[in-house]
Amino acid sequence: MTSLCRDIAAIRNQTFDVAVIGGGITGAGVARHAALAGLSTLVVEAADFASGTSSRSTKLIHGGLRYLAMGDFALVREGALERKSLKKMAPHLTQPQWMVVPATSWMGMMKLRLGISVYELLGAVDPTERHQNWQSPELEQREPLLDRRRYPYACTYREYLTDDARLVIATLRGAAAAGAVTCNYTRLTGFEAGEDDVTLALQDMLTGERYTGRARVVVNAAGPWVESVLGLGRDGTVAKPPRLHLSKGVHIALPREQLPLNNMVMMTAGDRRPVFAIPRGQVVYVGTTDTSVTGGPGYWPEVTAADVAYLLATVNDHFTGVVITPEDVVGSWAGLRPLVNQAGRAPKEMSRRDEIWQDPARFISIAGGKLTGYRKMAEQVLTRVGKVLHRDVTLTDPLTRLPGGDEPDTGALVRRIGERYGQGERVSLRLMRLYGSEVETVLGESPVPIAGGVFAEEVRWAVLTESALTLEDTVYRRLRVPWFRPGESQTAALASVDIMAELLGWDGARKDQELRTLRDRLRDDLVFSAA
Repeated sequence: MTSLCRDIAAIRNQTFDVAVIGGGITGAGVARHAALAGLSTLVVEAADFASGTSSRSTKLIHGGLRYLAMGDFALVREGALERKSLKKMAPHLTQPQWMVVPATSWMGMMKLRLGISVYELLGAVDPTERHQNWQSPELEQREPLLDRRRYPYACTYREYLTDDARLVIATLRGAAAAGAVTCNYTRLTGFEAGEDDVTLALQDMLTGERYTGRARVVVNAAGPWVESVLGLGRDGTVAKPPRLHLSKGVHIALPREQLPLNNMVMMTAGDRRPVFAIPRGQVVYVGTTDTSVTGGPGYWPEVTAADVAYLLATVNDHFTGVVITPEDVVGSWAGLRPLVNQAGRAPKEMSRRDEIWQDPARFISIAGGKLTGYRKMAEQVLTRVGKVLHRDVTLTDPLTRLPGGDEPDTGALVRRIGERYGQGERVSLRLMRLYGSEVETVLGESPVPIAGGVFAEEVRWAVLTESALTLEDTVYRRLRVPWFRPGESQTAALASVDIMAELLGWDGARKDQELRTLRDRLRDDLVFSAA
C-alpha cells in the first residue's frame, strides 16, 4: 500500500531531478512517468490534488467523435487508442458504457453509423464492443424516456466512463510507489532558473511557512494557471507563452428518479453542440457548456442561470414525460479548459491538442490536451526532460497498473464486494469505482456505515493514504458524495469531520470552520448567478 505524504523535509534536503508544478491529471501523469523512469520527482499543488479542472470534467475517457467533423483524425485516433491503455492500467476507472446517439431520420442514423464506424476503426475497437443500431421498438425497451416521435432511431456505441479525481489520486499514488514526493497545499511563489538547476520558492498553505526547493528540471503542468506560474520567474528571462484561451464547461446533476436513464445519451443542443446525460449513483448529470471565460482562472468557476437554462432546454427537448426546471437541480460543477488559443475560432471549434514550450531550457510548460490523453502527454514531456538531463526516460512497462487496478473483471469484483459486505449493486459499484481491487484493504473486516453506502473506513483511508487535509477534500474529491450521492452529503460531512478531527488533531473551532466551509460550498453548488 502506497500513501501520499507531504514530506516537506525531503524538499528541503535534496535537489530533485524533476519538480512538477500542478497536481491535476497532467501533473500526475508526468510525475508517474518520471518516477517510473528512475528520476527523483517532486509534485507540488497549491490547493488539493485534482481541485481544479481535473475533478470537474464530463468524466469520459473518449476520443471525441466531434473532432472527426473538424478533421482532426490524429487526435481522435490517439484518444480512442488511449482508452485501451487506460483500461489496462485502471480497469476500475475505465468502465465501458453504452452511449446512445439519437437520430431524427434513417438517413441521419446512417450518417452516424458511418462516423462511428470510422471512430471504431481508428480506435481498433474489439468486434464485441462495436456499435448497434436501434429503432423505435428497441428504444422503447432500452431508453423509454427518449422522444421516439422526434428521435425514432439511434446509433449506440461504447464509451468509457471514469472518475476524474480518483484517476488523479490513483496516478499520484502510482508515482509515490515509484518514489515521488507529493505535496498538496504547497504553493510555488517564485522561481529562479540557473545554469544547472531551478530554485523554487514554496509556501505551505496550511501553516504559512516559506521554504525553498531545488530541481534540475521544472515541469509546469498547472492547467489554467500555466501562464500565472510562468509569471513567477524572478529573472525575467521566461518568454511569454502563447496565450491560453479559457473555456468553461458546466455540468448539472438531476435526481435519477426524475430522469431514470439506463444508458449515457449524447444529445444535441440548440447551437449543435453535443451535450451528455450520464447516469451515476443517485443522479443523472448533464453537461457540458463551452463558453469563454475572462478575468483569469478560479478554482470554482461560477455556474450561471443561463448555463443551467441551456442544459435543461437540451434535456427537455430530448425526453418525454418529464419537464425539468432549475429547482430540480441537486448539484452543479464547472471546470476550466486551458485551450491553446486559435485566433478566429470559438471555444467549441478549438482543438484539444496539447502544446509544449521550453523557456528557459530547464523550465518546460504544457497546456491544452484532454483527460484521455494524459499518459501520452506525459511521454512527450518526459522526452524533453530526458534531453535536458541526458537520461533515458523510456519505460519498459508504460502501462503498469495503477493502485486498485489489479482486477480486470470489474463485474466479478462488484459481485464479490456485494457478497462480502452485504451491499446492493449501486453501493458495490460505487466502491469498485473508487477503490477497485483495494476495496477490502480500505474497508477491512466490518466497516461502519456513516451515510447510506459510505463508510467510516473510507474517511480514514482518505486522510491516511490519500492526503485529504480538509473536509472538502474528503467529501468532494475522495468520497465523491456531493455530486453523485447528494442526499447523503450532510450526513457524510457530519460523520467525516469527527473522524478527521481525531486523526488530524482538530479542536472544536477547527471542526466548526470545516463544516461551515463545506456547507457554504454545498450551498453555492445550487446558487446560479444572473451573469
